Amino acid sequence: MRFPPRLTRLGTAAALLSALLVGGTVSPTTAGAAPSAVGSICHGDLPAQAYDTLELIERGGPFPYAQDGSVFQNRERVLPGRPTGYYHEYTVVTPGSATRGARRLVTGEEHQEDYYTADHYASFDLIDYGC
Repeated sequence: MRFPPRLTRLGTAAALLSALLVGGTVSPTTAGAAPSAVGSICHGDLPAQAYDTLELIERGGPFPYAQDGSVFQNRERVLPGRPTGYYHEYTVVTPGSATRGARRLVTGEEHQEDYYTADHYASFDLIDYGC
């Protein structure tokens, strides 16, 4: 199984800086940002189990569930449209749940964006690593 590289989390900041330096404008697509329906969450506000999952992603596993690292299809179309294989999903353990629960991290490959959902893909928050 191939896991997406996690080299940098500066995709949006780099796009903004580049646009400012050359006098251009920045659109959500250019900056790699999610549409307005996607919220944001400070890295420091994630549940403790999300940090465990982020660490596992950085290390490349091992993951607690066979589905972790699988391609996320974005069937709900809440996240920006991307080619199949762009997004991957990982379980965020829910204490006391007998199943995988509803919490997930979904990572985007090209722009290195990470999204958190606590409601099984009904809504997403882009993780802001700067706060």
